Amino acid sequence: MTQSTNLDQRKGQWLKGVLDLCVLGALLEGEAYGYQLSRMLGEAGMGVIKGGTLYPVLSRLENEGLVTVTRRPSGQGPDRKYYIISKEGRELLDQAAKEWRLFAETTTALMKPAGEARLP
Repeated sequence: MTQSTNLDQRKGQWLKGVLDLCVLGALLEGEAYGYQLSRMLGEAGMGVIKGGTLYPVLSRLENEGLVTVTRRPSGQGPDRKYYIISKEGRELLDQAAKEWRLFAETTTALMKPAGEARLP
């Protein structure tokens, strides 16, 4: 396995750990349907998020009450599901964002190049 392949696998694992929170964060901008969310996340730098990855996350968020769903005619084909972050979703995102910042600060400090202070 090459170093870049290993790094790509790591990035995939990182994404799995935070994709639900990133979806909630994207929904702070307003309601969106699945394809819109995929584009928003991609434009934010998350890379290509395929439907087979995104839709199970959206389903889980809905089942957990973190998003609500409304259906509207799409104009072509079946109705489109629009996702809206719920009050519970906002609360979870606020709490998780604080925890994420602490986690990111710690991991960043530990991964500094040799010779730089790693921990306070």
